[in-house]
Amino acid sequence: MMFSQLYNDLCLASNPEKKVAMEKYMKNNFPFIGVQNPIRTAIQKPYLQALKSEKNIDWKIVFELWNYKEREMHYVAMDYLIAKKKHLTANDFDNILKLLTSHQWWDSIDTITSHIIGYMFYQFPETKAILKKWNATDDMWLKRTTIISQLKGKEKTDTAFLTYAITSNLNSKEFFINKAIGWSLREYAKKNPEWVRQFISNHTLASLSKKEASKYL
Repeated sequence: MMFSQLYNDLCLASNPEKKVAMEKYMKNNFPFIGVQNPIRTAIQKPYLQALKSEKNIDWKIVFELWNYKEREMHYVAMDYLIAKKKHLTANDFDNILKLLTSHQWWDSIDTITSHIIGYMFYQFPETKAILKKWNATDDMWLKRTTIISQLKGKEKTDTAFLTYAITSNLNSKEFFINKAIGWSLREYAKKNPEWVRQFISNHTLASLSKKEASKYL
């Protein structure tokens, strides 16, 4: 296995106290090795650096890392994808969907969406149709992905799609959905506060969504 040595290196750097704290922070959804991000980033650097010159994304590598049970290895997979995002193609959506629908929690969903889906949104026209298909499922996390897909959009934000993503989820009782609605509006309010004010005025938002959306207004 290509990354077995990296795994061993991370285990050698494990901090048992941090391991317990990290697992608790993530509601014990995943086991952790116990290596905080700055240390993990330094340890993984030479491994990812060795792959830097390759002009494609090796999905075998991504899934090898993703198949570990420890969360830090998933973080390495996501860092690899982020570093290689300029090599993404429209054919990669199926593989990304596999990541989004396994080991689900807010940290992986938000990282993949903001850095990967957010990049693809403005590169590939088919992204919107794919997100709408995902949004139509019963998967809460895919709905969240649709809502926050333009977090980094700024002035490029497609307000028609943002409106669709939010209004199609307005009646949700899920915390992570209502938080995402507020978050997406809050970020766009940094660029277009008047649009967000009008949106809030014209739609009935959950109290959590409205509170988040109004932060910069």
